Amino acid sequence: MIVIYGIKENLNPIKAKFSDVIHQSMQSVFGMPEDKRAHRFIPMDKSDFYYPGGRSDSYTVIEINMMAGRKIETKKALIKSLFAGIEAQLNILPVDIEIIIKEQPNHCWGFRGITGDEVTDLKYLINV
Repeated sequence: MIVIYGIKENLNPIKAKFSDVIHQSMQSVFGMPEDKRAHRFIPMDKSDFYYPGGRSDSYTVIEINMMAGRKIETKKALIKSLFAGIEAQLNILPVDIEIIIKEQPNHCWGFRGITGDEVTDLKYLINV
């Protein structure tokens, strides 16, 4: 599950393209299938979205929640792919993007009526 936060006037017009850019990186780096897209956009009022100095109103936070198991190199490759794709396709500079990867053990995930450590039919690898 990926959650994207930004100022609504800047985020709303580009949500669909932003989702495409994120999913392209998830597919190329993590091998996620085409139909495995779980993106949640949180457009915020500027008055509710405080961010560091030296950033523009395009400042966006991307939280990537995932099951633990991927290598450090793989996670770093995802982050770099996101920075490059977002800059190239959305014209948002890397200084205006913050990416946080949050990993939880497989048993802390619940979907399709089972926990993540019980699933046997994922169409993608976790330990990459």
